[in-house]
Amino acid sequence: MTARRNFKNQVRARAARTAESYTSALRHFRPEAIAPEPRKVALAVAQTRVRTDPGNAEALRESGREVRALMRGAGRSGARIVHFPEGALCFPDKRVMSADGPGTVGPADWDRCRWAVLQEELTAVAALARELRLWTVIPSVHRLTGPNRPHNSLYVVSDRGEVVTRYDERLLSRTKGSYMYAPGSSPVTFDVDGMRFGCLLGMEIHYPELFAEYERLDVDCVLFSTSGTLGNTAAQAQGHAAVNSYWVGLAVPAGPSAATPSGIAGPDGDWLARCAEDGSPSVAVAVLDNGSEAAAEAMTYARPWRREVRAGLYTGRQVTDPRSGDRAAAF
Repeated sequence: MTARRNFKNQVRARAARTAESYTSALRHFRPEAIAPEPRKVALAVAQTRVRTDPGNAEALRESGREVRALMRGAGRSGARIVHFPEGALCFPDKRVMSADGPGTVGPADWDRCRWAVLQEELTAVAALARELRLWTVIPSVHRLTGPNRPHNSLYVVSDRGEVVTRYDERLLSRTKGSYMYAPGSSPVTFDVDGMRFGCLLGMEIHYPELFAEYERLDVDCVLFSTSGTLGNTAAQAQGHAAVNSYWVGLAVPAGPSAATPSGIAGPDGDWLARCAEDGSPSVAVAVLDNGSEAAAEAMTYARPWRREVRAGLYTGRQVTDPRSGDRAAAF
């Protein structure tokens, strides 16, 4: 550990002396390093109140106003992209939507949704994204042709106010899959200023294979939106970031009972920014800089090495020593 610390101090000293990035300084000591092209993007994550009845037009409009206020706050903070939690406009409650009657759980009656109002709010969000020149990742329900159930989705709206892609939650909870939504079928990536983003939603933080899939797709950051899920969501987000050597944006609901604030974890798993801990609606901004020390260490060395190992670097190197195969061998 001491040798490692001393090496990093040497790299830092050279970076400070030459005004290089940490990545460039690192290559002076390790010429074999393949440094990525320098890129920076300011990402904002938001936390919003969750309203659960899509049949309540005024609640939908209030959610839209809150989302747009936070978009303006993100813009004032210099963000290039803002990421919202599941339910930012509405998170339809299974007991509100049940066709079997209020308070029960059964097949959802989507005729109760005020689709026209929801579309108006999404259109207003897109218009503001164009006005602010702010990429916006906003969850919502995506209506399909009846009798198909809708998707639970993340819309990616460009800084021109256009929907450029949409991610549909794939690994649904039991209730979502049984009564409410049609599952999605594929990962989704999009690029902003040279940085590649992937999207996940709902309870998908519990599936590490989805995060590993995005690592193979060369993303720089995964944006995960949830309305709340079992387990320590914050710790899982940090773990996925560190294991896959990329940034993770965690967007969760606001509220006094929120288990954790929204935040952005770096490629080393450390938090770079967190929203208000009191559960109030807010945004937090961090610059994703692949020339930073943490990113350089993770993306220039950790990620390529792990890929080699996963690809079978040690396959065929097993020794023939009998003591290797004897699992009960004495000390």
